[in-house]
Amino acid sequence: MEEDRPMNQNPEVDQFLRTLDHPQKEAVEYLRAVILNVDPQITEQVKWNAPSFCYDGVDRVTFQLKSKDVQFIFHRGAKVKDGDSFTFQDDSGLMAWRSSDRAMVTFKDLADAKAHEEAFSSLVSRWMKA
Repeated sequence: MEEDRPMNQNPEVDQFLRTLDHPQKEAVEYLRAVILNVDPQITEQVKWNAPSFCYDGVDRVTFQLKSKDVQFIFHRGAKVKDGDSFTFQDDSGLMAWRSSDRAMVTFKDLADAKAHEEAFSSLVSRWMKA
């Protein structure tokens, strides 16, 4: 139903996902909803040919849909920023660091995503404001 739709859900992303051909599409849709429910100030758009989630107008978490798994890049915008002064504590163990200010989170499937939903939700919440 249209009225059940989160206010921060973007119709452009709805359209993108309708045509998405991905082996873990159900997990992608599930995790999208998890992210949007973390904070009503999170917005979404299609960027880099994938759903990307913004906080305060800056892309912070982006799906990477090239893998058969469900992957996210946790970043601090399109350009790499000086990471020397940036610190972030990952108590969940979900993040695989790619640089001082970029990390990847990977889920194998929907069951894996659901098993780690609480930790992932907390991670997204803290990352958006970091």
